[in-house]
Amino acid sequence: MDLAQKHEFADITWYPSKHTAIYRQDDRVPLNSSGNGINDYLGFQSNLILISTSVRSSEKALETTRSVSGKCLMADTVVGYKKLVANGLKNNNLLFTGYPVVGHQGKMQTSGSCLYSSASNTLSTCAWDPRIKGLFFYETTAIFPASKFRNFIRDLKKLRDMKPEHFCGADIYNGFLIRFIKASDAYLGQPEDSVVVDFNYYRANEASTPRLNQDIWEEVEQIAFFKYKAKPHWAKNRNLAFLGVQQKYPNFCKFLAAKKQLDPENMFSSYWSDKIIFGNETEKAEGCAMEGMCICSEDEHCNPSKGYFCKPGIVYSQAKVCRFSASLLA
Repeated sequence: MDLAQKHEFADITWYPSKHTAIYRQDDRVPLNSSGNGINDYLGFQSNLILISTSVRSSEKALETTRSVSGKCLMADTVVGYKKLVANGLKNNNLLFTGYPVVGHQGKMQTSGSCLYSSASNTLSTCAWDPRIKGLFFYETTAIFPASKFRNFIRDLKKLRDMKPEHFCGADIYNGFLIRFIKASDAYLGQPEDSVVVDFNYYRANEASTPRLNQDIWEEVEQIAFFKYKAKPHWAKNRNLAFLGVQQKYPNFCKFLAAKKQLDPENMFSSYWSDKIIFGNETEKAEGCAMEGMCICSEDEHCNPSKGYFCKPGIVYSQAKVCRFSASLLA
């Protein structure tokens, strides 16, 4: 919180498996400051299609062979490269030559040259472009009152310290990105100063396919949204993150009244958005926990045929997660 109070646009990137945290100090400078820097964030750069598809193929292979060590080696490479290129920051619009990087707000607070890449380019594109077999991942984003964030991190460290290598899957992407939000009186705003946590992790192409260390990511989700009552980011997250969401906002009824007044014909609503807004759990079915459509309560909600069974959490015993068990599979 000290970092957030001292620097207006600060954030922290935490790589749990690497025991590493990167503190970004980002502030306004006088208008007459010199510099033509840009924040060409690495994850939002256009990449050669061959690179994007190769990265995806490599991660799929590591998932298939259940190679935790391979995931950690991949995370080492990613984190090392990010450090080398300052995660996309560039001095004088060209290369990173050292800190500080000074530039205009339009180039420093917005990021990613992928925005300007040609849609007709047959060699390069955004890594998540659906036309190619590139990156495909989940993104969980939880918003905590600042007063509860410390305990959330303590629980994560307990889970991490048991087997740090199980967190390499998130460190391949962005680790845990920690940002800060000021209190707001908006109906769906945060009533007190808050901390936002984002983390990405592998998603299989086929919904019922289990993920390596699936139980870890499910427990982290449930610690966030159910133990500490974090609010979900409205444009991200798996469906289970929205369970009971209306109880988390004291002005939720006022929001619904304003919504009805401004959009009486529900032009901006859909079956999916209504289900998310009202936080109703999908009817449980075989394999529903694999894609985050439900929280498992029986083995069939996981994928027992591939060795994943419904088990309690390790740190948060009230969590119910899909955990791999070779002995039960046999």
